[in-house]
Amino acid sequence: MNQAPDAVAEHGHRRQQVLDGFAERCGTAAAGVWEAPGRVNLIGEHTDYNDGFVMPFALTRSAMVAAGHREDDRVVVTSMDLDETVEVALDDLVPFDAPGARPRVWADYLTGCLWALREAGHHVGGVNLVVASTVPIGAGLSSSAALECATIAAMVDLFGLEIDLIDRAHLARRAENAYVGAPTGLLDQAASTLCTSSHTLFMDCRTLETTQVPMDLAGVGLEILVLDTNTPHSHVDGEYAARRAACERAAGLLGVAALRDVTDLDEALATLGPDEELVRRTRHVVTENQRVLEAVELAREGRFAELGPLLDQSHTSMRDDFEITVPTVDLAVETAREHGALGARMTGGGFGGCIIALIPMGTGDQVGRAIAEAFAAAGYAAPEWFTAVPSAGARRIA
Repeated sequence: MNQAPDAVAEHGHRRQQVLDGFAERCGTAAAGVWEAPGRVNLIGEHTDYNDGFVMPFALTRSAMVAAGHREDDRVVVTSMDLDETVEVALDDLVPFDAPGARPRVWADYLTGCLWALREAGHHVGGVNLVVASTVPIGAGLSSSAALECATIAAMVDLFGLEIDLIDRAHLARRAENAYVGAPTGLLDQAASTLCTSSHTLFMDCRTLETTQVPMDLAGVGLEILVLDTNTPHSHVDGEYAARRAACERAAGLLGVAALRDVTDLDEALATLGPDEELVRRTRHVVTENQRVLEAVELAREGRFAELGPLLDQSHTSMRDDFEITVPTVDLAVETAREHGALGARMTGGGFGGCIIALIPMGTGDQVGRAIAEAFAAAGYAAPEWFTAVPSAGARRIA
């Protein structure tokens, strides 16, 4: 799917801004600009760390990183959005849980990538990095993965490294897990690295096998609305980690390597019966995996309208069984359905962030305004929204 002319122009303007920002702040021209997108997960939430299935696609919203070599061993990172600069020596990069480690800051999503590369045995030297991003922070659209994957792509090219795409995603995840301290799965980084234009990415999170699934919604008169409820969330807090730990406990009690391996859900739930929390968490993961598999088949057959009920079921499961939605998210989903959405669900790790809605083409603003009115009536902050176009993963753009 080609971008509209105004979108192409805006993209070129953003790229030039980052190049100019690098020249102004670093006193020399950048070696290049690398871009990595945020992502929306069409379906498959909290299945990735359970060795399950996911189905994300990349957004046009992205992080751009201008990069260039330094002659010393310093990493100097500047955010054009925040107008802040962080400088650190390569040898001073330590993970979040190291003795004496300082509190994590935004720049750690970038510097952590250099730490992960060095830890894996790759040679990287001092660099200047200037970053700007249009991926909303804390919205569940993987703003951190976009920063990480753009940085990894830049380092691969700058230092002539030979790293497969899936291994780049692993390194970016390593930066987020071990360096920043956020216990995320691989979904975000894999989507930001591997996605291609006009497709969703079907990934088996155990085998890491991926398939590009065509996503021509426009051909059947549909589109995806992404609405940011402006309820910020954070993966670093205890809730995400608690869900992950519960899944691991359930798998252990069931004698399987991961909840993906549950083949008889009724039997599994009976085994877990005394622990209602583990029953609910397990039921979500097992049924969500099945929904992903069904969604892949529908998409392959071009039956996109039939995705709607699966989105609805996914949201209900996240709300009732995994308990990761919040009132703003639930209201947005309900209102979208009331105003013509074929299906809607929260997307992302939970506790705030974004919803997606499968809607008739051209009705995005109508649905978005209806949700904004419902939010105003409920006393919530105003949401923001856009329609999503499946886009390309991390790459060099200048």
